[in-house]
Amino acid sequence: MRNYLANYDQLVVSANLKETALNVEQTLDTSMLVAMATILQLDPRRESNADELTGKEEPDSVYDLGALTGGDMNFDKAQAQHFGFGYSFALGVSTPTEWGQGFKHVITPAEGLTLPSFTAAMRIGKMIFKRRFAGMHVDQLTATFAKDSWAKLALAVKGTGKNSSNITKETVNAAFNATTLTLAGTTKVQGTTPAERLDNVHHIRVKVPTTEQWQDVVFTAVSDAGPAVITIVAPGVPATLCDYEIIYSPTAAEWEEFPERVVEPPLRVTDLVVNIGGKWSEGVLTGGHVLAEEIESIEHVLNNQMLIEFRVGGTGNYANYAVRQGRMQTIRLNRQARDYILQRKMTDNEYFVVYMKATGAEFEAEVLEPPEPAHHYFVEVVFPRCNVLKAPISVGGKFLGEAGDLVVLQDDTLGSVQVTVGNKVEGYAQEEPE
Repeated sequence: MRNYLANYDQLVVSANLKETALNVEQTLDTSMLVAMATILQLDPRRESNADELTGKEEPDSVYDLGALTGGDMNFDKAQAQHFGFGYSFALGVSTPTEWGQGFKHVITPAEGLTLPSFTAAMRIGKMIFKRRFAGMHVDQLTATFAKDSWAKLALAVKGTGKNSSNITKETVNAAFNATTLTLAGTTKVQGTTPAERLDNVHHIRVKVPTTEQWQDVVFTAVSDAGPAVITIVAPGVPATLCDYEIIYSPTAAEWEEFPERVVEPPLRVTDLVVNIGGKWSEGVLTGGHVLAEEIESIEHVLNNQMLIEFRVGGTGNYANYAVRQGRMQTIRLNRQARDYILQRKMTDNEYFVVYMKATGAEFEAEVLEPPEPAHHYFVEVVFPRCNVLKAPISVGGKFLGEAGDLVVLQDDTLGSVQVTVGNKVEGYAQEEPE
C-alpha cells in the first residue's frame, strides 16, 4: 500500500547554483529541513466559457491557461544555511570568500529588476509522486528572533508554473478480455521489488467497447522487464480491441535522485546580539546601544513584490516574465519599555544603524598560525539607515511594552541591508561554473 504520511514529504532546491536563465532547470543540490506543512503548489489558471454564447444556460467548456507556482517554505528551526539560501535569492547578490575550513557569504541587494531564480522539487508521501518546479523566486522573506525560541525563517515563494512530475499516462490498445498489458518501447515501471512496482502503478481504466464508458481495471502484478508487463483481471469476455489508460511512474529520471541534507545545528535566540545606533564602516560596527533581555522579539520583513506574468513569446503553459516591483523592508521590534531611547529617536526623527548577529555552534577550533578565533555558524544582518515610524507603548501582563515599527531605508553609500552568513557551504545562488 502506498505510504501517504506527510512525514515522508521532502523538499530539495538548487541552493548553490541559480538558474542560467528563467525556466531553465538547475541541478538540485540541497535537501531542505522545512516545516512539515510545507507544500509547493501549482496554481492552475482555468476559465470556463460562461461569458460566451453557448446556447445553454450554463457553461459547457473549460480553457486551460497553464499555471503559476506558489507556496511557503518555513524553517521553524532555522540554520545558517537557510539564511544563506533565503537571503541570497531574496536579495540577489551573494559573494563567498574562504574562511578557514568554511566560507563567509556577503549578501547584498541586486540593482536590477530581476532576481536569481532557483529550481525546487518535492516528494509527496513516500511513493505518491515527485514534482519539479522551475523559475522559482523568493517573493517575501521574514526572519524572526523571539525570546526562548529558535531563530525562524519564512520564505513566500512564487514561480512561473513550469513543472514536471515523475508520473506519466500511457494508452495501450489491447483486447477487452486481456489479462496482461505491455507498455510501449522499453519502458519499465519504477521500483526494485514487486510491491514497489505495484504501488507505482496508480490507475488503469478501460474504454468499454459497447458503451464507450471508462471502467476501472484491477491490476495485480508488474514485471521488472523493459517493457513492463502488467497483470490485470480481464474486464470482460469479448476479444474486441479497446484502449486501456495507465497512469504510472516510469524509471526514475536523473532529477528524481534527491540530494542529502547539509547538516548544521539550528540557531537559538539566546545567541543573538542586537545593537541600535553607532557606525557601520568597512564591515565593522562601532558604538551604538546594545539591546538584550528587554527584547521580546525582533523581525525583519523583506518584500520583493514579484510580478510573474504570461507575456508574448512564451509557451502558454507557464509564465515567461518575472520582475520585482520594488523592494520594501521593515523591522518589527517588540521589547519591554525600560527606557526612552526609541521614543527619543522617533521624536528627533533620527536615522540610525540596526545590527543583528546570531551565533551558533563552533565548526572549526581556534587557529594558532596565523592566530584566529574559533569559527562558528552565524548570520549577521546590518541595516545602515533606519528610522522609527511608530513605537506605541502597551501593557503586557505586569510589564510595559514598546512596539517599534522601523522602516529600512537606503543609504547613499552603504545601501539598505547587508547580510553575512558563515558556514561550510561554498556558495549560494552562484553562476554555473564554466
